[in-house]
Amino acid sequence: MTDLESFRAEKDEFFARHPQSPLTREQRRNFRGLNYFPENKALSLEVKVEEFPVKEEFEMQTSTGSAQLYQKYGKFKFAVDGVEAELILYRSEHGFFLPFIDSLAGSETYPAGRYLEPEPLPGNYFLVDFNLAYNPYCAYNEMWSCPIAPPENRLKVAIRAGEKLFYEQ
Repeated sequence: MTDLESFRAEKDEFFARHPQSPLTREQRRNFRGLNYFPENKALSLEVKVEEFPVKEEFEMQTSTGSAQLYQKYGKFKFAVDGVEAELILYRSEHGFFLPFIDSLAGSETYPAGRYLEPEPLPGNYFLVDFNLAYNPYCAYNEMWSCPIAPPENRLKVAIRAGEKLFYEQ
């Protein structure tokens, strides 16, 4: 079993059995695991982030109509299947946050976007592994309040890595 497969198995176990699972009791009764894209090594990236000289405060809207405060930390460029893309990296007191919406939103991925918490590396590089992209808890249960990926992080490319849409069995 690869590290990614182990990670996914542990997450599925958490969703199925843990009292803090975002799934309702009814959803857990028939839960057979989350839906994932196959591992895509080409979408595990070390990217150089161009840090913004001024960290603009930004209120990110949530699924329940409130807002959460972040700083716009920097931006980075990358390519997917030969197509250039760019994303903004955010920071809060909880660390780095990368919400994004890809071109598969609403058909194969969650319409309001998926999340990553990129790992900082030396020299303002970050590990951005889209294989770890996950749906916010509000994708499973509307009782949760989740930040909605802002328009500036809407990609025109498909990110075929990480979690897919959640389908109840």
